[in-house]
Amino acid sequence: MFFIAVVIGLGLFMARESKIVSYLSDDPQACVNCHVMTPVYNSWMHSSHREWAKCNDCHVPHNNVFNKYYFKAKDGLYHASVFTARAEPDVIKMKEASQKVVQQNCIRCHVQQVTQVKYNGWLEGHKENRTGRQCWSCHKQVPHGKLHGLTTVKFNIAPLPTDQEELVIPSWMENQLKNKD
Repeated sequence: MFFIAVVIGLGLFMARESKIVSYLSDDPQACVNCHVMTPVYNSWMHSSHREWAKCNDCHVPHNNVFNKYYFKAKDGLYHASVFTARAEPDVIKMKEASQKVVQQNCIRCHVQQVTQVKYNGWLEGHKENRTGRQCWSCHKQVPHGKLHGLTTVKFNIAPLPTDQEELVIPSWMENQLKNKD
């Protein structure tokens, strides 16, 4: 009985510390619960997609609710195990299943650009290649920009939650601002 209580207690503690409930939402702040996602989050924040799409709009299936949460759980458990083991690569790349989901979501949101006749003469061979290859084979900087690695951005600071009222300025930045005046 004591052993069961310890296991349940540790499980609840780990669930609280990992903010597991936040992953059920569509809030992009949930993605930066893991520090290794900070560069990806920051690059998305500086992209035009920020105004139209959140992480889940691109990275999870939208064909039904069950598939959405199944994919989130499967992908999330994989990421959590890699990050917990400190085995994350410098550059995070999508697995084949994720590539299929992202490609389907690119087409879902940009169906007019993929199917409309007016785009046929736009680029040589574009009509034939629009659905036959991955969108990011040409659109490499959408929406995460040029820099993809954990070590590519100096002083890559985790974003502050957007629901905070006051602005928090690190002391080194405050000193810099005072010295400018």
